[in-house]
Amino acid sequence: MNSLPETILLHARALPEGGVLSPKEFLHLGTRAAVDQAFSRLAKEHKLLRVARGAYVAPVASRFGSRAPAPEKVVEALAVQSGELVVPHGASAANALGLTQQVPTREVYLTSGRSRKLKLGRSEVLVKHAPRWMLALGAGPAGAAVRALAWMGPNHANRSLSTLRRNLPESEWQTLVSGRAALPSWMAQAIGREAAHG
Repeated sequence: MNSLPETILLHARALPEGGVLSPKEFLHLGTRAAVDQAFSRLAKEHKLLRVARGAYVAPVASRFGSRAPAPEKVVEALAVQSGELVVPHGASAANALGLTQQVPTREVYLTSGRSRKLKLGRSEVLVKHAPRWMLALGAGPAGAAVRALAWMGPNHANRSLSTLRRNLPESEWQTLVSGRAALPSWMAQAIGREAAHG
């Protein structure tokens, strides 16, 4: 029979990269104190990384030693675990959609849940609570367009929208146009103007 730390480690290694473990998942194997102590010891031994309160991930072994999992994989796993919608920040969306050449220096994600910081090795990832309208069109390209427009701001809306109209698949453009009632006035007006040009 495996010890509690061994059982936790076996479970951690069976998860895909960035899979998140919570001590709560192991309460059937021992007392809360014993489970917390096992997690704490595994983190001290660098066998697990504590990314946030009550959230741990296994480091990824590579030929250069071990490294923290990719931030987007950890964020994705946390979103699944908590039932939140988590998406890249508007700056990342603007870059991905061809609205800016700027590459964000910090990893920032937006969430329907609470704001928190994740520690991944030496880097820190910020997960910020976003207003409902920023997440209204979901995680797809139309939703990314909303977040990109919010980041670009009202002064760049018209130019950004003509680029988005060229770059988005027609179905995503239609989703953006039909979803404008949920968006701030300046954005809804700019989208309406661009749609009317068609």
